Amino acid sequence: MQDCARRLAGAFRKKKEVAFMKKIISGKVREVYDLEDGRLVIVTTDRISAFDVILPSEIPAKGKVLTEISSFWFDYTKDIVKNHIISDKLADMPEEFQKPEYEGRTILVKKLKMCNYEFIVRGYMFGSMWEAYKKGEDFCGYTFDREYKQAEKLDTPILTPSTKATEGHDIYVHFDELVKDMGAEKANKIKDVCLTLYNKCYDYAYSKGIILADTKFEFGYDENGELVIGDEMFTPDSSRFWNLEEYAIGTSPKSYDKQFVRDWLKENKIDGKSGIGKLPDEVVKKTSEIYQECVRKLIG
Repeated sequence: MQDCARRLAGAFRKKKEVAFMKKIISGKVREVYDLEDGRLVIVTTDRISAFDVILPSEIPAKGKVLTEISSFWFDYTKDIVKNHIISDKLADMPEEFQKPEYEGRTILVKKLKMCNYEFIVRGYMFGSMWEAYKKGEDFCGYTFDREYKQAEKLDTPILTPSTKATEGHDIYVHFDELVKDMGAEKANKIKDVCLTLYNKCYDYAYSKGIILADTKFEFGYDENGELVIGDEMFTPDSSRFWNLEEYAIGTSPKSYDKQFVRDWLKENKIDGKSGIGKLPDEVVKKTSEIYQECVRKLIG
């Protein structure tokens, strides 16, 4: 009788879990499901985007690479800041996700009250900051006391926050705006954590032959008001990785990310406005190899 009651109770819990699970985000790469019990399920797909458009071609194994790299970094930095990971094991997921297609690309996480900003740490003169520097403009309030060349290492890494735009591009903001909005204690805590994370993981990546030029973090707060890092961490989609052997100051180093796809689209004069068709098989294959080479170099 007791065994029967336990089985019925277990079946009820499963049904209840299914009933209260809903997809809340279908992003460029990730699908997010709310279990409505303080947990989320995040599935990282093989989708790829360029020029703010999701391409019709998928990149084999891309989602698994992003998940594996993120999980590694979350564990590697847990002594610096709490992270949102509950489990990355398929057996711990709701029954609907215990299928081969979800293996290696699905995580169970704690739901957070997310900050309204992204936090970009830059260690090299590159990207948007390089474009502003060439024009003689400051960047997020930063000016520089000496001359820099493209892709040159900064004397010290800097934090350049940006807003999270629901439409269009994110907007970079001065750190003082962050202090005004969040308060000095929270803003400075996040800044310290960001720079500590970057410095620790930069050293590790460098030892593996990869330069971590810049990266993006997202933070939230848990039910106790503690700072927690969420989303992804030090992946090719959120960071700029360069091959140390090929790196040279004054150039635009090749990166371990979707830049290969963007370059091909530019070379063929294809952008989001004109529509993007299916990528050639060789471009898909090469991009997949780039992502997989990154994970091999970083964590074997």
